[in-house]
Amino acid sequence: MNREPVTSTNISSIGYDQDANILEVEFNSGAVYQYFDVPEYVWRELMDATSHGSFLAQNIKGVYSYSR
Repeated sequence: MNREPVTSTNISSIGYDQDANILEVEFNSGAVYQYFDVPEYVWRELMDATSHGSFLAQNIKGVYSYSR
């Protein structure tokens, strides 16, 4: 999956697989998480958010299942 670099204090890059609805987030620490069954509109809102980290914490973490 291709990830796009983002400007964030905590997140390095974000990718999205539209066929599988998988959101992939690479943190500045190097850890990569995949979040499952994430609708495309949520990914778009994340990419458009003023703070990617805040959006992730408020709208994705604890809402969607994930794997590291």
